Amino acid sequence: MQKKIVFTVNGDRVELSVEPNLTLLDLLKGQLGLIGTREGCDSGACGACTVIMDGAPVLSCMTLAVRCHNRNITTIEGLAHDGKLHPLQQSAIDHDAVQCGFCTAGWLLSAKVLLDNNPTPTREQVRTAVAGNLCRCAGYQRIEESILAVAEGRAKVQE
Repeated sequence: MQKKIVFTVNGDRVELSVEPNLTLLDLLKGQLGLIGTREGCDSGACGACTVIMDGAPVLSCMTLAVRCHNRNITTIEGLAHDGKLHPLQQSAIDHDAVQCGFCTAGWLLSAKVLLDNNPTPTREQVRTAVAGNLCRCAGYQRIEESILAVAEGRAKVQE
């Protein structure tokens, strides 16, 4: 039996009916065509599928779509505005923190939540914030540096 849900994704109101066992990841990719969210382990261990729900990072592979009713979701597609990269995205490029790119969307969104709540985090706080985002290429130092650069205002801000 399908359930009607209404929520906002990247600023757009969405209203549709979903099966009770549909994950947010499958909804985003399959029904809404938002392919930037990655499916990695499909068991909540890698963080590739991280999105922001009501200001907190969540694993979309472990979140049922019906739980999104009346919620606000931000995916990687919602990070840039008016064709301009978010400072975290630009910093990732500037610091060569994007290698294969598989983990990038997840850690960028985790980092956004961190900086939204703590604009001047320590290196340890950055590590903690992205600890659930596994990088296949082991680019953790560059990821940390790119986040810290935004926090310190050293990134090329294009917003």
